[in-house]
Amino acid sequence: MRSKVRTPSRAIRAGRAFACFDRPFHWLALSAAMSLLGLLIAIGIALVWRSELSLRTFGLRFLVQSVWDPVRHQFSALTSLYGTIVSSVIGLALAVPLSLAIGFYLAELAPPPLASFFGTAVELLGAIPSIIYGMWGLFVLAPIMADQIQPAIQSVLGSLPLFQGPPMGIGLFTAGIILALMVIPFISSVAREIFTMVPAVMKESGYGIGATKWEVVRGVTLRYGLSGIVGACLLGLARALGETMAVTFVIGNRHAISLSLFEPGNSISSTLANEFTEASEPLYLSSLIELGLVLFVLTLAIQTISQLWLRRVERSMGGVR
Repeated sequence: MRSKVRTPSRAIRAGRAFACFDRPFHWLALSAAMSLLGLLIAIGIALVWRSELSLRTFGLRFLVQSVWDPVRHQFSALTSLYGTIVSSVIGLALAVPLSLAIGFYLAELAPPPLASFFGTAVELLGAIPSIIYGMWGLFVLAPIMADQIQPAIQSVLGSLPLFQGPPMGIGLFTAGIILALMVIPFISSVAREIFTMVPAVMKESGYGIGATKWEVVRGVTLRYGLSGIVGACLLGLARALGETMAVTFVIGNRHAISLSLFEPGNSISSTLANEFTEASEPLYLSSLIELGLVLFVLTLAIQTISQLWLRRVERSMGGVR
């Protein structure tokens, strides 16, 4: 009997024909990945190079002093760094509880049509340009803060240093509120996805032993999605740290450190936006670029810490995601 010799199928022949492209594709993909790392390094080198004059002139004093006087050629980053961190922390403190509540409602409580409608609305908030948030904050939110919200807070907590000072409407607290509105869409969208990924069997087991909905949320849903929730919060923090135009409109743009959240301040991004075009002196321009370098390093540090923390959480949970 003659044995039939099977010829390779068309798909196999095509696969062999394109096998010669595997190695070039590998190197192309590797080059694309390395180019991102190279771009990051190039940005860092450029910032260091252009801020060399400020680095040599002020050294570490640039980070610990609070003087910013272009007339006397005295510059430091402490006031801008303080305003950046304080406004971002305020924004994150206000945004995280609201974002988790929105995400949980859309994932667990809302009917599907309502969840789809509000989910789309929340995502559209993230598409609004930051300058629109800034204009709304200046012309709408700031007067409300000055006339109603800040006096109401001072009537109850006015003895605390955090809430003293004239209710002007602009300042660190108003900037924090604007930042909270801007990061809520990002955090709530990620939180919603995390809550929907919790296995139903885990929640049903909680209900089966008599747990209430709040106990299931606290003991099952939040614990299961802890690392993702932290990642979402850090994503919002990274957005808040680098925000420029919205903060510039409402923060007050004053180089000063004050314990009161109602006092005007400034941030690194707002300082760069306001003064970069006015920097005619080499030392002035170099100091502004060093401010950008500080923000660059701060953002990288937060991202690195977040990645290390997330890996630690995953290891502690057995790597089950």
